[in-house]
Amino acid sequence: METYTAMRHFADSWGLLAMTCFFLLVVGYALFRPRARQIAQDAAAIPFREDNVHGR
Repeated sequence: METYTAMRHFADSWGLLAMTCFFLLVVGYALFRPRARQIAQDAAAIPFREDNVHGR
């Protein structure tokens, strides 16, 4: 049971910190990389693009 306790303590402290840092890095990369705003705007406009799939 000693290994479980040690792993649980590590996950509760340093594991949470590591996951938080990873999340912040991913969000920062997605927000601050070049052309991110243009790509996000293009993706947001997909439902509003006119298409002729249904013969309209």
